[in-house]
Amino acid sequence: MTADAPLPPELIATVRIDLLDTDPPIWREVEVPITMTLKQVHGVIQAAMEWQDAHLWSFASDSEEISQSRAAKLPLQDLLRPRKTKLLYTYDFGDCWEHQLTVTRPRPPEMGVAYPRYVAGEGAAPPEDCGGIPGFYAQLDILADPNHPDHDEVKEWLGDYDPGAFDEQPVRQRLARIAARRSAPKKGKDAVIR
Repeated sequence: MTADAPLPPELIATVRIDLLDTDPPIWREVEVPITMTLKQVHGVIQAAMEWQDAHLWSFASDSEEISQSRAAKLPLQDLLRPRKTKLLYTYDFGDCWEHQLTVTRPRPPEMGVAYPRYVAGEGAAPPEDCGGIPGFYAQLDILADPNHPDHDEVKEWLGDYDPGAFDEQPVRQRLARIAARRSAPKKGKDAVIR
């Protein structure tokens, strides 16, 4: 927020993740601790979109690119603005999956809730390595046309992918694993011996 009014570190925020240029919209909403670094937020996005974390990625804030090395140290709370904060997250520089992140409502966490946690979402994320937004929609058009010469090949490549069938349960499970790792006791020299 401002240098003279730091936010308490235990706050969580709502993050709306919109995959840009999709119709119908593909989006997720999650809640994350504001102390997470952008690298950790990257992991949350990967889990929420069911991406495989197999490609390079970056964040940008106010048209300033944030490198992966800086993202590893930069907590989300350092980027928060009053009311809402917008960030651009790009995954896979070849396919160029661009996501608009809208961060809102820093607030105390609910008692007994592990974060990050899934809140809502719509639309199955595109399969990786399908050519970005143009390639994704071209493949869906081919899939919808059984007379297209590439129909069988695309159908085999996409398997049982259905853009309208978004199953929230795998996203909940992936985020629950991240939350469990975050709350697990530290091992090594920083661990408390009891």
